[in-house]
Amino acid sequence: MRRILFVCLGNICRSPTAEGVLGRLAEEAGLRLEIDSAGTGDWHIGKPPYGPAIDAARLRGIDLSPLRARQVGVADFDRFDLIVAMDRQNAADLEALRPAGNATPVRRMADFVPEAGPDVPDPYFTGDFDGALDLIETAAHGLLAELAGGPGAMKRG
Repeated sequence: MRRILFVCLGNICRSPTAEGVLGRLAEEAGLRLEIDSAGTGDWHIGKPPYGPAIDAARLRGIDLSPLRARQVGVADFDRFDLIVAMDRQNAADLEALRPAGNATPVRRMADFVPEAGPDVPDPYFTGDFDGALDLIETAAHGLLAELAGGPGAMKRG
Protein backbone atom coordinates (compact mmCIF):
# COMPACT_ATOMS: atom_id res chain seq x y z
CA MET A 1 0.00 0.00 0.00
CA ARG A 2 1.38 3.39 -0.96
CA ARG A 3 1.56 6.06 1.71
CA ILE A 4 1.03 9.72 0.78
CA LEU A 5 1.50 12.76 3.04
CA PHE A 6 0.14 16.19 2.11
CA VAL A 7 1.84 19.21 3.72
CA CYS A 8 0.87 22.87 3.98
CA LEU A 9 1.66 25.62 6.46
CA GLY A 10 -0.75 25.02 9.35
CA ASN A 11 -2.55 21.79 8.35
CA ILE A 12 -5.98 23.39 8.61
CA CYS A 13 -6.90 24.23 4.98
CA ARG A 14 -5.02 22.89 1.97
CA SER A 15 -3.39 19.68 3.21
CA PRO A 16 -6.45 18.28 5.04
CA THR A 17 -8.53 19.17 1.97
CA ALA A 18 -6.08 17.23 -0.21
CA GLU A 19 -6.19 14.32 2.25
CA GLY A 20 -9.99 14.23 2.06
CA VAL A 21 -10.17 14.65 -1.70
CA LEU A 22 -7.59 11.97 -2.52
CA GLY A 23 -9.16 9.65 0.05
CA ARG A 24 -12.53 9.91 -1.67
CA LEU A 25 -11.06 9.51 -5.16
CA ALA A 26 -8.96 6.51 -4.14
CA GLU A 27 -11.97 4.85 -2.54
CA GLU A 28 -14.06 5.42 -5.68
CA ALA A 29 -11.24 3.95 -7.80
CA GLY A 30 -10.73 0.97 -5.50
CA LEU A 31 -7.12 2.02 -4.83
CA ARG A 32 -5.84 1.33 -1.31
CA LEU A 33 -3.71 4.17 0.02
CA GLU A 34 -2.61 5.42 3.40
CA ILE A 35 -3.19 9.18 3.30
CA ASP A 36 -2.32 11.75 5.94
CA SER A 37 -1.65 15.47 6.19
CA ALA A 38 0.55 17.73 8.29
CA GLY A 39 1.74 21.30 8.57
CA THR A 40 5.20 22.79 8.67
CA GLY A 41 4.12 25.03 11.57
CA ASP A 42 2.92 24.06 15.03
CA TRP A 43 0.23 26.71 15.63
CA HIS A 44 -2.80 24.46 15.11
CA ILE A 45 -1.68 21.07 16.47
CA GLY A 46 -4.69 19.06 17.59
CA LYS A 47 -7.24 21.44 16.05
CA PRO A 48 -9.74 20.56 13.32
CA PRO A 49 -9.49 22.06 9.85
CA TYR A 50 -10.57 25.68 9.45
CA GLY A 51 -14.37 26.06 9.35
CA PRO A 52 -14.62 27.48 5.81
CA ALA A 53 -12.42 24.62 4.51
CA ILE A 54 -14.71 22.09 6.21
CA ASP A 55 -17.78 23.82 4.74
CA ALA A 56 -16.39 23.97 1.18
CA ALA A 57 -15.44 20.27 1.27
CA ARG A 58 -18.76 19.24 2.83
CA LEU A 59 -20.62 20.83 -0.09
CA ARG A 60 -18.74 18.39 -2.34
CA GLY A 61 -19.42 15.37 -0.17
CA ILE A 62 -16.11 15.29 1.70
CA ASP A 63 -16.06 15.29 5.52
CA LEU A 64 -12.91 16.89 6.93
CA SER A 65 -14.32 17.34 10.45
CA PRO A 66 -12.67 14.25 12.01
CA LEU A 67 -9.17 15.37 10.93
CA ARG A 68 -6.80 17.04 13.40
CA ALA A 69 -3.74 19.13 12.64
CA ARG A 70 -0.26 17.85 13.31
CA GLN A 71 3.23 19.04 12.50
CA VAL A 72 5.38 17.23 9.97
CA GLY A 73 8.43 15.52 11.45
CA VAL A 74 11.63 13.81 10.41
CA ALA A 75 10.04 10.36 10.87
CA ASP A 76 7.51 11.18 8.12
CA PHE A 77 10.28 10.85 5.54
CA ASP A 78 10.60 7.15 6.42
CA ARG A 79 6.88 6.55 6.94
CA PHE A 80 5.63 7.88 3.59
CA ASP A 81 6.39 6.95 -0.04
CA LEU A 82 5.56 10.43 -1.32
CA ILE A 83 5.27 13.81 0.36
CA VAL A 84 3.23 16.42 -1.49
CA ALA A 85 3.74 20.08 -0.60
CA MET A 86 1.06 22.67 -1.32
CA ASP A 87 3.52 25.41 -2.31
CA ARG A 88 7.17 26.20 -2.96
CA GLN A 89 7.81 27.39 0.60
CA ASN A 90 6.35 24.20 2.06
CA ALA A 91 8.59 22.19 -0.29
CA ALA A 92 11.66 24.20 0.77
CA ASP A 93 10.78 23.71 4.45
CA LEU A 94 10.44 19.97 3.85
CA GLU A 95 13.80 19.80 2.11
CA ALA A 96 15.38 21.60 5.08
CA LEU A 97 13.86 18.96 7.39
CA ARG A 98 14.85 15.99 5.21
CA PRO A 99 17.20 13.56 6.99
CA ALA A 100 20.57 12.96 5.36
CA GLY A 101 20.45 10.12 2.85
CA ASN A 102 16.65 10.01 2.62
CA ALA A 103 15.26 9.74 -0.92
CA THR A 104 11.51 10.07 -0.33
CA PRO A 105 10.15 12.19 -3.19
CA VAL A 106 8.83 15.64 -2.28
CA ARG A 107 6.60 17.10 -4.99
CA ARG A 108 4.28 20.05 -5.17
CA MET A 109 0.55 19.50 -5.56
CA ALA A 110 0.51 21.78 -8.58
CA ASP A 111 2.96 19.41 -10.32
CA PHE A 112 -0.07 17.23 -11.02
CA VAL A 113 -1.86 20.06 -12.89
CA PRO A 114 0.22 20.97 -15.95
CA GLU A 115 -1.59 24.26 -16.58
CA ALA A 116 -1.43 25.45 -12.94
CA GLY A 117 1.11 27.77 -11.41
CA PRO A 118 3.66 26.44 -8.95
CA ASP A 119 1.51 26.79 -5.82
CA VAL A 120 -1.93 26.01 -4.43
CA PRO A 121 -2.89 29.45 -3.05
CA ASP A 122 -3.64 29.40 0.68
CA PRO A 123 -7.36 30.09 1.16
CA TYR A 124 -6.76 31.02 4.79
CA PHE A 125 -5.25 34.22 3.38
CA THR A 126 -7.06 34.54 0.02
CA GLY A 127 -10.53 33.53 1.23
CA ASP A 128 -11.03 31.50 -1.97
CA PHE A 129 -11.82 28.09 -0.51
CA ASP A 130 -13.72 26.93 -3.60
CA GLY A 131 -10.85 27.93 -5.90
CA ALA A 132 -8.33 26.07 -3.74
CA LEU A 133 -10.62 23.05 -3.65
CA ASP A 134 -11.03 23.13 -7.44
CA LEU A 135 -7.25 23.12 -7.92
CA ILE A 136 -6.75 20.40 -5.29
CA GLU A 137 -9.42 18.20 -6.90
CA THR A 138 -7.85 18.59 -10.34
CA ALA A 139 -4.38 17.86 -8.96
CA ALA A 140 -5.68 14.86 -7.00
CA HIS A 141 -7.03 13.35 -10.23
CA GLY A 142 -3.56 13.77 -11.78
CA LEU A 143 -1.87 12.25 -8.73
CA LEU A 144 -4.33 9.36 -8.70
CA ALA A 145 -3.60 8.68 -12.38
CA GLU A 146 0.10 8.41 -11.53
CA LEU A 147 -0.56 6.20 -8.53
CA ALA A 148 -2.75 3.93 -10.66
CA GLY A 149 0.13 3.45 -13.09
CA GLY A 150 -0.77 5.97 -15.76
CA PRO A 151 1.75 8.01 -17.71
CA GLY A 152 4.66 9.06 -15.52
CA ALA A 153 3.68 6.60 -12.78
CA MET A 154 5.16 7.44 -9.40
CA LYS A 155 8.27 5.48 -8.59
CA ARG A 156 8.42 4.25 -5.03
CA GLY A 157 11.19 5.91 -3.09
